[in-house]
Amino acid sequence: MIFDNLKILFHQGKQYIPDVTTVEVPGIFRGRPVISREPVDGEQLAALCPTGALTASPVTIDLGKCTFCGECAHRFPEKVRFTKDYHLSTNVRERLVIREGEDRPVEVDPTQVRREVHRLLGRSLKLRQVSAAGDNSAEWELNAANNVQFDMSRFGIEFVASPRHADGVVITGPISENMAEPLQICYEAVPEPKIVVLAGTDAISGGIYAGSPALNRNFTERYAPDLYIAGNPPHPLTVINGLLDLTRKKG
Repeated sequence: MIFDNLKILFHQGKQYIPDVTTVEVPGIFRGRPVISREPVDGEQLAALCPTGALTASPVTIDLGKCTFCGECAHRFPEKVRFTKDYHLSTNVRERLVIREGEDRPVEVDPTQVRREVHRLLGRSLKLRQVSAAGDNSAEWELNAANNVQFDMSRFGIEFVASPRHADGVVITGPISENMAEPLQICYEAVPEPKIVVLAGTDAISGGIYAGSPALNRNFTERYAPDLYIAGNPPHPLTVINGLLDLTRKKG
């Protein structure tokens, strides 16, 4: 049996990504945008965005609202371009706002991370995922984060079935009225200390559904999220790097 496994390894090589922090995403991928100082009609640019993620003066893009449709870069290529930078997670909401003339990474602020997160969750993190009226896109990417290529579990990060076995909740979807109470029940079942992660544009801001009477986003006002993972949906590499940056001390 072991020889059969060695044959497979010899012929196929290692299927997992050795370094998920530096690997480049192949093909077409819209990551962190960069906004130049090139003068354009800011009002016309902002009018393109269906979620109000763009502001006109100065030009900014809020990644917590952005659908990553790329229309702004398509219509104003001299002003906006999307890089392949998938490091789009932070624990400070304001850091998701990309500003004109700046080319800075989106990062977790280590000074804002609760001490017990590093102390207790740095080597093992179990999460309960809650689809709060999600469209399954972010849910698929979270599932992909633990496939053979990305292999998130090698870092001790896994999704569990019961909130009582979890260290926190990962919320996807805009949080509908019907899912507000189940989300609250799930959160309360997670033992302390617990973290709250918002994964994807819909979870962070409501996305294209923001302002709908069908939503109930009181949960995000009652509990301060520990991590915002931007993307529509977020890439598995964005998910993994965000969770690692939150729970692992650097240096």
